[in-house]
Amino acid sequence: MAYTQILYHIVIVCKFRKHSIPEAHKKKLYYFIWDVIRGKNAVLYQIGGVENHLHILCSLPPELNLMDFVQAVKGQSSFWLGSQADFPNFIGWSRSYAAFSVSYKDKPQLVTYIKNQYWHHEKERLAEELSRLVEENGLPSLSLRRKYYKK
Repeated sequence: MAYTQILYHIVIVCKFRKHSIPEAHKKKLYYFIWDVIRGKNAVLYQIGGVENHLHILCSLPPELNLMDFVQAVKGQSSFWLGSQADFPNFIGWSRSYAAFSVSYKDKPQLVTYIKNQYWHHEKERLAEELSRLVEENGLPSLSLRRKYYKK
């Protein structure tokens, strides 16, 4: 038997950063995504966000590819959201996503961070948050990536 703990902090953004997830109905979406995650034999530790994006903290089983996992979450939730009258502004998820590996010892701090997204975004816009997360995780800045990988 293999013993693994593969934690990811995943950020998924609404297409065009459109405000598509009403505060009053976001928990319905979170429960739906939780079901998708359980169906992939992954473990959800926290989900949260604001009107234009969401954060997921979860662990994936070693046989599950991160890209396939995110694709399943985005695809199944997109289909479901399209059938829900409570999400009339939802037109889809952005093609890209952000995912960062997380140390197990940092899990409690990240759970709190995700729980407090509403208050956090009163001080920091989504673009600033994404740039900060990219930098904190040692990736090339978003502006550099756009410059060199644009085709």
